[in-house]
Amino acid sequence: MKNLYAFDFESLKEEMVLLGEKPYRAKQLFQWLYQKEIDDFSLMSDLSLTFRALLKEKYFLGKPTISDTQIASDNTIKLLVELNDGHKVETALLRYRYGNALCVSTQVGCNMNCSFCASGLLKKQRNLSVEEMVGQLLVMNDFLKSINDEEKVSHVVLMGTGEPFDNYENVLRFVRLINHPFGLALGARKITISTCGLVPQIYQFADEGLQVNLAISLHAANNKLRNQLMPINKAYPLEKIKEAVEYYLLKTNRRVTFEYLLLKDINDSIRDAHELANYINNLQAYVNLIPYNEIKEKDYKRSEMSNVQIFQKVLTSRQVTSTLRKEFGYDISAACGQLRAKSSG
Repeated sequence: MKNLYAFDFESLKEEMVLLGEKPYRAKQLFQWLYQKEIDDFSLMSDLSLTFRALLKEKYFLGKPTISDTQIASDNTIKLLVELNDGHKVETALLRYRYGNALCVSTQVGCNMNCSFCASGLLKKQRNLSVEEMVGQLLVMNDFLKSINDEEKVSHVVLMGTGEPFDNYENVLRFVRLINHPFGLALGARKITISTCGLVPQIYQFADEGLQVNLAISLHAANNKLRNQLMPINKAYPLEKIKEAVEYYLLKTNRRVTFEYLLLKDINDSIRDAHELANYINNLQAYVNLIPYNEIKEKDYKRSEMSNVQIFQKVLTSRQVTSTLRKEFGYDISAACGQLRAKSSG
């Protein structure tokens, strides 16, 4: 049997034809699954009894199950969800003034080996499938409904465990599914994909014709330091990333976000700020400064707020637009990978 959540709209139309049905069945099913949020074939009342019986025979509607839940004092919600094979991944709901952003994991574990990150405490076991990514969103919506029937996910950021561009095809299918007007209908500009800098995929993504937001995890603006923090930089150094970003900007005319995690006495000096400004010079981009969630398995410390403010003032003086990301869930296992590590530790 096949999980019906595994299909994006186009592949579901093809599946219906193979089943001997008309392509319009895909629209009907998408509306039931994602707009009416019905996960029981017997309740899909505008489908014939014969078709519903066929669906029950050939397909199932499988979502992850919640293994652990944490709710922070700021109402950040973090779920540890268990997949069909027993692997567990995290998904977190971050509450902004503009809506509820869900941080989605794209892999079980991660091979990027960033030295500050809890996600890499578990090496990559496998990629997540489309149904496992959309399942995180559906499970969170179900959880929200149990608390407040008026709330649901309004934005998606692919910034959880894993490197999204290392699971490129599944991630793009997931994005198209949640963006589709018959599906969850999330606007493209409400979806953000974050990458540590896989250059070939940045070029590929630029050619997709999507209006989805792109974020680059930078964290250092010189190769020596970035090599230490992010080993992927040895394969795709800053110069190559910048060339790929310039191509992306040319093709899409969409502003890029550079994410910069502030680590005490590592990358938060005035000199570091000037290096970052030099790197971004003439790019249509802005910087998202991120306070560090300290991890017991790592020795890094968060920058003092006074240093953060000085760092940001330097960027402003250099005409670089920056924001300081709101902190979420600091009183729970907020960093990607922490809740899973705690569960399996």
